[in-house]
Amino acid sequence: MKKLFFSLVFLLAFASASFAQTKEVHILSTNDMHAAIDRFPQLAAVADSLRALYPSLLILSAGDNRTGNPYNDLYDIPAYPMVALMNIVGFHATALGNHEFDSKTDGLARLINMSDFTYLCANIHPDSSLGVHTFPAQVFDAGGLKVGVVGSVQLGTHGIPDTHPDNVEGISFSPVNETLKQYEWMRNQCDVVVFLSHNGYETEREMPNAFPWVDVIIGGHSHTQLDGGEMINGVLVTQNANKMGKVTHITIKLEDGKIVGKSAENIDLTKCSSKNMVVAELVRFFNDNEAFQRVLAQATTPFESYEELGCLMCDAFYKETGADVGIENFGGVRYENHPAGDITVNDVLRLDPFRNDAVSLELTGEELQQMLIACHDNDDNNFPYVGGIRCEVYYDKADSTRISKLQLLTLEGDKLDLKKKYKVVTNSYVVAISTSPRKDQGRSLNRETTDLIMKYLEHEGYVSYQGERRVLEAK
Repeated sequence: MKKLFFSLVFLLAFASASFAQTKEVHILSTNDMHAAIDRFPQLAAVADSLRALYPSLLILSAGDNRTGNPYNDLYDIPAYPMVALMNIVGFHATALGNHEFDSKTDGLARLINMSDFTYLCANIHPDSSLGVHTFPAQVFDAGGLKVGVVGSVQLGTHGIPDTHPDNVEGISFSPVNETLKQYEWMRNQCDVVVFLSHNGYETEREMPNAFPWVDVIIGGHSHTQLDGGEMINGVLVTQNANKMGKVTHITIKLEDGKIVGKSAENIDLTKCSSKNMVVAELVRFFNDNEAFQRVLAQATTPFESYEELGCLMCDAFYKETGADVGIENFGGVRYENHPAGDITVNDVLRLDPFRNDAVSLELTGEELQQMLIACHDNDDNNFPYVGGIRCEVYYDKADSTRISKLQLLTLEGDKLDLKKKYKVVTNSYVVAISTSPRKDQGRSLNRETTDLIMKYLEHEGYVSYQGERRVLEAK
């Protein structure tokens, strides 16, 4: 009898232990893909391999899927190639990044309607007439486990994402933290809670203290390359650099409904030899446009910094229009280097992908000074690039983000006359964000800035900007 009793106890204990099986949630995440369509054959192969191991794999993007590749951005339906490729890979959801608004609300609405995945953003409030059908959050079934995902997008100094104000007409936004705290209810109704955040690493590393009830933050916007992920206050924070050189595989382990482990590993797509050949053929189809390969000029030396490329752009603005000064915002220069040799149409369109209008203004030296400071203050405290002048920037010793003094100089080193009027050419985004006092609000030249750059390169034939610096931080 005792043997039977102990046998029954053992069997019950074994059965109880078997019910405490560990379950896992697996997520493949991307951020700031910026239309890197050439990486999709490798991404699709990775997704296929992970899905074979984990059939309930979730695939999520933290936003900025578009803008950065002319083959995508200037397609007949702008950004459709990215949507088509994300559909075939099997994305479940994406956050809204600030660049999702680059084709304005009508373009965004069209892309959303073509997408097989959900656009998540809790702090966006579009007018119903726009047809921008986003959701604040969604609960996904991952092999019987409930995974709640909440999306959000960053807001700049004007209370909108970092985009031209015209792109978000009819949309209001609420502060990120105030909005996200309204979703704590998901903690009790979901096994796992994920923030799909397009807010930047500095903000996302503060979120675990404000929202300790979230499990994972999949971040974006700042293009910060993390080694897998970081554990902050028990919350796993992940993010990768832009253009999808790396993606992240996140594993969340649960036992008896409680999370017992979180991990994240990078997968380097640049070293992935496997390709999904169906996706590769679709990418080849999207890339079939010879017009983008036309050579405009030769770079006699390599471009090795954003500033060297920014100087090229500013020179194009003022020289092609007969102006005195050219201005390009810091964030408007979209890649950092270019080898010596051919500069093609494709290179220019990647460098300046926003299709901004060129705008001309008549400004006094003082108004120009104020406009440059305002551009800095409204572009994440990054000073713009210039052409036709040089700048000495003095920062406040107590606040390194605040400009205490700005000295404008001619190319020969003389001080600019603050009372004299100068013709200034810049892009429409700079005019929109630089809310400085000036009599002239500017007028469109009815030309895109890319047209000015291409014409300048064709007229020059050969260019070299190696070591060119026009903005110096004074001590």
